[in-house]
Amino acid sequence: MEFNTQSPIYLQIADRICEQILSDDLLPEERLSSVRELAVQLEVNPNTIVRSYAHLEQNKYIYKRRGIGYFVLSSAKENLSIFYKKRFINKTLPSIFKQMEQLDISIDEIIEVFNQNNKK
Repeated sequence: MEFNTQSPIYLQIADRICEQILSDDLLPEERLSSVRELAVQLEVNPNTIVRSYAHLEQNKYIYKRRGIGYFVLSSAKENLSIFYKKRFINKTLPSIFKQMEQLDISIDEIIEVFNQNNKK
């Protein structure tokens, strides 16, 4: 995993885990890698992984079984889907609409292009 300087590393790791949950690479009740395993794999400090897991646990995507490890919450995918939809609608979509207006692109044009690309 390559990290960028735009966002804290622990949040980038948490986002990657969220992507894995949404894409079903991590399934409900599946055990996550241990803090040490993931730290070695990503070549980061174990405290960074602890922060990532704490962030995910606080947001109700994972939970900890004492002495066993961290697991994907059974409702994690649904919770993440709701969160990402809200974020897309409130943050991404307004900038897309602004660009569409600046470039004089109609929603009908977008739908037409979308439909053409899905036929292939």
